[in-house]
Amino acid sequence: MNELFEYWQLLLVPVFFAMGWTAARVDMRQVVHESRALPRSYFKGLNFLLNEQPDKAIDSFLEVAKVDSQTVELHFALGNLFRRRGETERAIRMHQNLLALPEIEEKHRLQAMVELGQDFLKAGLLDRAEEIFNKLIGTSREPDAKRSLLEIYQVGKEWQKAIDIARELPDVASHREIAEYFCELAAGEIMRSRSDSARQYLDVAMQENRKCVRASMLLGDLFAQEGKLEEAIAVWQGIEQQDPAYLSLVAQRLLDAYRKLERLGEGIALLGGYLEHYPSQDLLDVVHQLVLEGQGDEAAYRLVRAELQRNPSLLGLEKLMSARLPLASPEVRPDVELAKTIIQGYTRRLSRYRCNNCGFKARQFYWRCPACGGWETNPPRRSEEFDQSL
Repeated sequence: MNELFEYWQLLLVPVFFAMGWTAARVDMRQVVHESRALPRSYFKGLNFLLNEQPDKAIDSFLEVAKVDSQTVELHFALGNLFRRRGETERAIRMHQNLLALPEIEEKHRLQAMVELGQDFLKAGLLDRAEEIFNKLIGTSREPDAKRSLLEIYQVGKEWQKAIDIARELPDVASHREIAEYFCELAAGEIMRSRSDSARQYLDVAMQENRKCVRASMLLGDLFAQEGKLEEAIAVWQGIEQQDPAYLSLVAQRLLDAYRKLERLGEGIALLGGYLEHYPSQDLLDVVHQLVLEGQGDEAAYRLVRAELQRNPSLLGLEKLMSARLPLASPEVRPDVELAKTIIQGYTRRLSRYRCNNCGFKARQFYWRCPACGGWETNPPRRSEEFDQSL
């Protein structure tokens, strides 16, 4: 019985082989038939792409799209290509043409709406983009629509709308980001001198994210505006427990507060301790200013020199030259000025904040990266400090 079974297995091998060979022939015939049906412009376009000639490839593919209006996927590909190249008007026309097709499938119609909304968003036509994405609510593309609406509300600074839709997208917007939206609302209220409503927004921001440094900074600003400098200092000091890297952002605020309270010595001790434990160029600049005001040029120079020995950097060397200049003799001063000028030529590109997500660099600190839109992705450190920490 076992032998009979083995014989049957052997007989099945050529049968399966013949079936596979026949199927392959059928598939190959189908491929050949479909390839012959494609216009020559399609293959010309592929050839241009392979030869890195995207402009000529686009022209060839456009000829294909004109020849056969049912080439839906090609329309999508061309529209996306136009949008990436910044040719938003052409992308909009391409996707609008798709929507105008009388017999377009429902899945393609919804995709065309998504792409058209992205075209409007890229072109800065936020109202029209919002209208498109709102029409997609309740469809199979609702998740895509909500994510795009969140981006629209952030770009348009409609923070309450951003909060409402972010709560529906826990996988997209974290509690940290929602806290930032509330901080944006609070910052607007502070500018309008509405301290009570600003405090309410900051309270909610802290509920969303107990480590929200920005909420602490803004609350300290509120106290400082009201003349409550002790309370402001206490709030800003609390940032050490949230994220000490951000102490450099409140260092100037602390300097101003201690100056108004005429307690420079206490400020020097506090910020000097921060500089020792959490070194940064921004902290050094502020502590140097404090020591300069409270103890004079010689003490300020010794501070910078000691910090440079502890944390060598070109930015620190430039600071050392600046601190040395008032103490230099008339004969040496031109050489110190020359050295400072040469070093500045190298440090201009280093004295920038850099986004962890996309590498965008800016002289100004941003809570939200202007390039990639990430929140709190720009650590409050200069590029040179960032590179040294890798």
